[in-house]
Amino acid sequence: MTTTAPPSTIASYERDFLKHEDRADWLSELQRQAWTEFEKLGFPTTRRGNELWKYTDLRRLDSQAFNLSEAASMAASGELSKIAPWSDDWHSAVVIDGRFSPDLSRNVESAGVSISDFASTADSLRQKIEPVLGSLATVEDNAFVALNTALFQSGLLVEIGDDAELDQPVHILNIVSDGPDHRAIYPRTLLIAGSNSKAVVIESFVNLSSGPQLTVPVFEASLGAGAELQHFRVQLENEQSLHLGTTRSEQPAGAVFNSTTFATGPAIGRNDVHTNLAEEGAETTLHGLYITNGQSHQDNEISTTHHKPHGTSHQFYKGILAGKSRAVFSGKVLVQPGAMKTVAEQKDLNLLLSHGAEIDTKPSLEIYADDVKCAHGATAGHVDTSMLFYLMSRGIDRQDAAKMLVTGFATEIIDEFEPEPLREFLYEKLDQIVPKLDSEGIL
Repeated sequence: MTTTAPPSTIASYERDFLKHEDRADWLSELQRQAWTEFEKLGFPTTRRGNELWKYTDLRRLDSQAFNLSEAASMAASGELSKIAPWSDDWHSAVVIDGRFSPDLSRNVESAGVSISDFASTADSLRQKIEPVLGSLATVEDNAFVALNTALFQSGLLVEIGDDAELDQPVHILNIVSDGPDHRAIYPRTLLIAGSNSKAVVIESFVNLSSGPQLTVPVFEASLGAGAELQHFRVQLENEQSLHLGTTRSEQPAGAVFNSTTFATGPAIGRNDVHTNLAEEGAETTLHGLYITNGQSHQDNEISTTHHKPHGTSHQFYKGILAGKSRAVFSGKVLVQPGAMKTVAEQKDLNLLLSHGAEIDTKPSLEIYADDVKCAHGATAGHVDTSMLFYLMSRGIDRQDAAKMLVTGFATEIIDEFEPEPLREFLYEKLDQIVPKLDSEGIL
């Protein structure tokens, strides 16, 4: 149970909920239950005694109201490739301010994959969705999942058929448009991967606004036996906004869920990931790179639960911090009784580019089974200036030398982003970020 304090601004969220409380479909009951839970929880603004939010201060949510975003539009898809990773060959679903945009999307109905808005056609999809939606990302004890569930207006259903092996990635592009400040956006995605299927899914979050916004996305992945899902998540926020994301997956026998994240930008960011290895032989790999500068704050809450024998999990995160920014890594592996032969590793490495930057890192193992192989560790250190001077002594100018050091640290994670357009896009973003890091650092 989290320790929470009800926000004084809860009335504004209640008004947004009441706007669509009378929806005449089965989702209305789920959303009413979620709102009831959110009213009980409030936002986790009290950190004393609240381990999950010990290092992240959310009190600004108590002093600022963020209202449900109104419908927005964007220009043709040709412009999307300028602001986000893009390929015309991908199965691309474009979501603008939390609403699915069929006109800008591509290849959403192809062999082996179907992408649709379940919130607008919920009754016809009820039997397929109802048993899964909200079963992985539960509203109990999670204020942001409850808020998303109560207020999402458009929900993406990504269906991958049994035995399907997609030759192109599924790309879910979430865009916050350049609209009024203090909007709240609630992207919701449910992915159902059939037995023995194999797919790559990309989640991109791009904020075109320069003012404060609140984005609260939830991603649920339900995998069939033997399914393999490679998940890439890209968070590109502005420096005024809050991004509080939740990812949940469950793996049955032999299923594999791998997720790699790239996160930068927000005033407050949260990447809350939990993978549930429910049956024997399930696997998960959770990797990520987070970059902070200025006054930004990035929180990573990463956890895996092993229920059955022969499960494998790996957590490996890297942070690059400059200015007076702050980052959090809280990694947890829980090995339940009977989950013998579990293999679990955790590692968090951080490069501090300034004396004002701060990292709170807490990897942890909770083991209730014998015959397991588990390890964890964390490091944080300032850049080796002697290496910078060495590079400069070889004729490399200072800016290029600084770029080489930062890029060298980040490359190990960025190279995991397999689709070439995605990887190239992230290297371009890193090139744009390095001068900011350099100006706020000790390089």
